[in-house]
Amino acid sequence: MGPLRSEAVVLRSLRYGEADRILHLYTPMRGRVGAIAKGVRRTRSRFGGRLEPFTHADLQLHEGRSDLLTVTGADTIHAHARLRDDAAALDAAGRACDAVSRLFETGDPHPEVFHLLCNELRLLEAGPARATLANQLAFRLKLLVAAGFGPQLSACASCGEREHLFGFSGAAGGVVCEACEASAFPLDEEAHGFMVEALGRPLAQAPDAQLRALRQVERAITELAEHHGHVRLRAAAAG
Repeated sequence: MGPLRSEAVVLRSLRYGEADRILHLYTPMRGRVGAIAKGVRRTRSRFGGRLEPFTHADLQLHEGRSDLLTVTGADTIHAHARLRDDAAALDAAGRACDAVSRLFETGDPHPEVFHLLCNELRLLEAGPARATLANQLAFRLKLLVAAGFGPQLSACASCGEREHLFGFSGAAGGVVCEACEASAFPLDEEAHGFMVEALGRPLAQAPDAQLRALRQVERAITELAEHHGHVRLRAAAAG
């Protein structure tokens, strides 16, 4: 209880009352938290535009008896203002924040998720051409790993067979062989290769693939999130 200070990314901002906003924040050491910024919508608010969605800020907060923290000060680290100049980049940023919000909705610390999100927002702002389906899927694959249910890709998730891996099963947690593919959907070699490379490379070096393969990857991510995280992610947008 009392004052605290933390970096945070503003995931979402909602109007509240006449001049306030409720903020959904993601922080490195407190996970996802809610906060209220009082008077932020007034013309002469001391916060200015420092609490807009996607902003990476250094916040001064007060923790009281409410579930919501109160923002008492804010310094911008990175506003990501240029995201708003490109519709595709802005949409991809929104989907990235939404995925983090759904997969990591508690106050558990995940500093690696915070830094991954900051990295994605920087990449999208620096090069709007990165707002591709491949980039979004590479980001989500890394989120799944951080959440503890990344895909098994080196052997059949059901029996351990390392050859003839023709399908993917969200329930099993990864690729499956011909003998175990009853509950799986077909997974092309290109889609399998994309997932392996996306998880092995930095986000800035995410691979690309044909749309058919990318849609298979998206289905794999969706099934993993639903079966193991009990979360339904918004569809990724083709860029």
